[in-house]
Amino acid sequence: MDKKRISSKMLDTLTRLKERGVLLCLATGRGPLTLPHFDGVAFDAYLTFNGSYCFNKKETIFSHPLFREDVAAILRNAAAISRPVSVATKDRLASNGSDDDLITYYALAQRELEITKDFDTVATQEVYQIMLGCRKDERHIILRDTRNAKVAAWLDWAVDIIPADGGKGTAIGEILNYYHLDRSDALAFGDGNNDIEMLQSVGMGVAMENASTELKAIAKDICGHVQDDGIYHYCMEHGLI
Repeated sequence: MDKKRISSKMLDTLTRLKERGVLLCLATGRGPLTLPHFDGVAFDAYLTFNGSYCFNKKETIFSHPLFREDVAAILRNAAAISRPVSVATKDRLASNGSDDDLITYYALAQRELEITKDFDTVATQEVYQIMLGCRKDERHIILRDTRNAKVAAWLDWAVDIIPADGGKGTAIGEILNYYHLDRSDALAFGDGNNDIEMLQSVGMGVAMENASTELKAIAKDICGHVQDDGIYHYCMEHGLI
């Protein structure tokens, strides 16, 4: 996390997997506007907003925005506890204020938080994810009066809000169907609690050494630490590259 860039071994891993005909999917809580770019590597699919919006170079594979009524309820709930929020559409990222947690959350994606003048207009469009600083004891307040919303979090102090019947697991099913693949054909690596459904939706779910205790408990295998190029060594040891 402190390097903020892909390692040479991880880049080599992705390149060699592609050369062997393996389809690559980048699964992330980020949206299309903040996806990382890796020189020389083209992913076959992108699972963004924790699964709410998936696409490839040709078309949209899966689109599942939040209910507009739920967006309105979450904005009211956040305002009641003085929490600013960011809403994400396919093409926009808009914020109605800032606090230290939200600023830090943006910084993890190497972006600077800016308050959006037309926030109210953006918030009425198709919103795929809502981000805000939020402690664990605040989560039930944020979700009050919603019909189909849930927390997807990998931090204790910030959350992503997505459709309750969505998530990375649901989206992976859609992507596998799109490419006519069975779950037994798929392998996934993850390290956060927002990866639990993802690891449960593939034939081989691998948690990294730096993963949460909860993720390791449901994983079928564990690879090395992210700082030690755990995915590279796992792929080498299992003959994937």
